[in-house]
Amino acid sequence: MEPINNRLTKIMDSQFQARFDEMQKEILEDKGVQKFLAENDQVANRQMVERGLGKLYEYVNQQHDCSQCESVATCKNAINGFVPKLTIIRGKIDVEYTPCQTKRMEDARRKAASMISSMHMPKDVLKAKISDLDTSNESKKAIRTFAEMFIQNVKNTGNLPRTGYYIYGNFGVGKSFVLGAIANELASMEIKTVMVYVPDFLSELKSSIQDQSLQEKVEFVKNAPVLMLDDLGAENLSPWTRDEIIGTILQFRMNEGLPVFITSNYNYEQLEDHFATTQKGEVDVMKAARIMERIRALTTDFEMVGENRRLYHD
Repeated sequence: MEPINNRLTKIMDSQFQARFDEMQKEILEDKGVQKFLAENDQVANRQMVERGLGKLYEYVNQQHDCSQCESVATCKNAINGFVPKLTIIRGKIDVEYTPCQTKRMEDARRKAASMISSMHMPKDVLKAKISDLDTSNESKKAIRTFAEMFIQNVKNTGNLPRTGYYIYGNFGVGKSFVLGAIANELASMEIKTVMVYVPDFLSELKSSIQDQSLQEKVEFVKNAPVLMLDDLGAENLSPWTRDEIIGTILQFRMNEGLPVFITSNYNYEQLEDHFATTQKGEVDVMKAARIMERIRALTTDFEMVGENRRLYHD
């Protein structure tokens, strides 16, 4: 009589073989595996396939399309954000991992964000897109059109135009949002933008005199490939901020042909009046005119009209 252990071993071996055959059949019927074997039919022989069943199994049991994932963090693959690809290395079937669509998109967004050095700018501005720009009136339609033309010009020529935009209008009509949209489009082309909220930036520079970082910060802004000055004219003006900071930055960028984008509540004439009188009541029409000469040379002005959108978010 056959020992019970031998019979159990045979049953287990039989069950294992059946399961192995079933698993092998599932692997070889996978469309991705079949495509890989068809593309490598001159190299992938039967012996190579048998030796590579483990790698083929690894490939089959991973997700191959991550486009529907909410984020890389929710990825179910062995390596988050990577999809498997079959390959042959030194005569053996192997699996290598490449970034999935979701990871590529997240990496692109992070890279874009790193291209925008923001100083004191709200988060919603940093997420803006030109496709999100308001076109509810003629002024906003025109500004969006010129923003699209600016970006298309950069794409077509590979160069930055020397002239940026001066967008003026009342509080909350969406001027800063336009800057953010243009900055993000430029970031997608790996063009770095420095965005500064002028009142806070100038206050920070005053504090930087003590820690000796003033010159470094001014140089950083002066040399930015694209500079965006948000809310120019809202600062507490002094001869120092007007002549040594704003004037110096604008003069350098005009000389170097570097574009500047500006938003303000003032039109050109009103801004010139603002620059003419300091917070202490000192008046210098000539220095105000010099500043405005630089701004006019660096920008094309557009008026943006509309309702104050901030009122609806309070």
